[in-house]
Amino acid sequence: MSIFFKPSDGWAADFIPFYWQGEYHLFYLKDYRDKANHGEGTPWFHLGTRDFVRFTDYGEALPRGRQNEQDLYVFTGCAMEKDGLFHIFYTGHNPHLRAVGKPEQAIMHATSRDLIHWEKDPANPIMFAPPQHYEIHDWRDPFIFWNEEAKEYWMLLAARKKDGPFNRRGITALAASTDLQEWRVCDPFWVPDLYFTHECPDLFRIGEWWYLVYSTFTERNLTHYRMSRSLAGPWIAPTNDSFDGRAFYAAKTASDGKRRFAFGWNPSRTGEQDTGGWNWGGDLVVHEIEQQSDGMLTVRLPAEVARCFDKTENLRLEPRLGQWTPSADKSGVVSANAVGGFAWAALNSMPVSSLLETTITCSPETRAVGVIVRADEALDRYYQIRIEPGRQRIIFDRSPRPGDEAPIIERPLQLIENAPVRLQVLVEGSVIVIYINDQVALSTRGYEHREGTYGLFVSEGSATFSDIRLSAAAM
Repeated sequence: MSIFFKPSDGWAADFIPFYWQGEYHLFYLKDYRDKANHGEGTPWFHLGTRDFVRFTDYGEALPRGRQNEQDLYVFTGCAMEKDGLFHIFYTGHNPHLRAVGKPEQAIMHATSRDLIHWEKDPANPIMFAPPQHYEIHDWRDPFIFWNEEAKEYWMLLAARKKDGPFNRRGITALAASTDLQEWRVCDPFWVPDLYFTHECPDLFRIGEWWYLVYSTFTERNLTHYRMSRSLAGPWIAPTNDSFDGRAFYAAKTASDGKRRFAFGWNPSRTGEQDTGGWNWGGDLVVHEIEQQSDGMLTVRLPAEVARCFDKTENLRLEPRLGQWTPSADKSGVVSANAVGGFAWAALNSMPVSSLLETTITCSPETRAVGVIVRADEALDRYYQIRIEPGRQRIIFDRSPRPGDEAPIIERPLQLIENAPVRLQVLVEGSVIVIYINDQVALSTRGYEHREGTYGLFVSEGSATFSDIRLSAAAM
């Protein structure tokens, strides 16, 4: 069992989810990061899961092509079923082809009768970017759905038009087919003039709203979404247009018909250092998507993952700084008064895989409040999950940190004055995922502090912590 899946001999990038007969099939790009021993390129591997923490490894699904073939790198696509035959449409990427005047990217096809054993289409590649309208080296990440109104299959692609400001040429291209065999390129699906490109497009409908999901790496490394009541648009941006922060990328979604989940990856960092560059590929992170009454989407911890943390720890709270007051009725509620200063209290040492939950209510003037992770005895070395009500944001930070170094990661957080904030913190190895109010997620990495205790803190204000629960996962 693994809370955040990663292959033992490499790293996982772009997950391609497909739900079939009670099981989520997760195809993913496997990056060995070891060219000397494993060669160049990325194959697709295949997992099955029913609970997002226990996996069946079905092995390699789509092997890499040879050095002179289009799919040396088997890049992102989609999986689907039609009339008992399974289809994968994927990107064939080969950077060596540019030198001989050929497109780096093209759309390719494979089929299977059992969802496990796949045969590549002898007609591959099946589609290139039309050079008169599009840049030929960006034509990737096909996503296919049945358009009931048009009575045909539509394929969305990450592409770039040939003119306009260089970093604003990204479009979501469109191709159509009645039989999944013959495709015609149509007018673009979405041309916002916002980004370099829109990677890994994904589309679904809930009620009267359509949702277009895509990822960007120029404006911000982020998975976004847009919403519309019609496939013709307009595609509008919600107030919060992302599921997570910078450390959750290339998310695609799948549904069992009742619930929908986003499958993305949490990138590793170079040298396993907190200041190392964010890498391509990492560990699987799964969020459950929920639609709100206004149509906007939020994410929460999947109940299947929460159930893994079934070993409740006996809490030990030890005040270290400031004034801490337990509730008189012994209900487990504890308050801290740190007006004009700082207060912190240590909790238990951290299990290998853990989930800490608490509800925080703070006074309006409070500067910061939250949870401390992997603190040493003197509180000289630790991570801090810091909610700043006045700045409407949540931050994952580390100490010590040079004064001119930015926090590790942050994201906006809409808070209502005097309203409680429910915080859930999952930690396994270097992966840390935070959920706030069952609506917002923040994934991150913490490498340099490997052990220590949990803690609670308040900075320049006062707060109450209730419903504190620490659980370990039975591995």
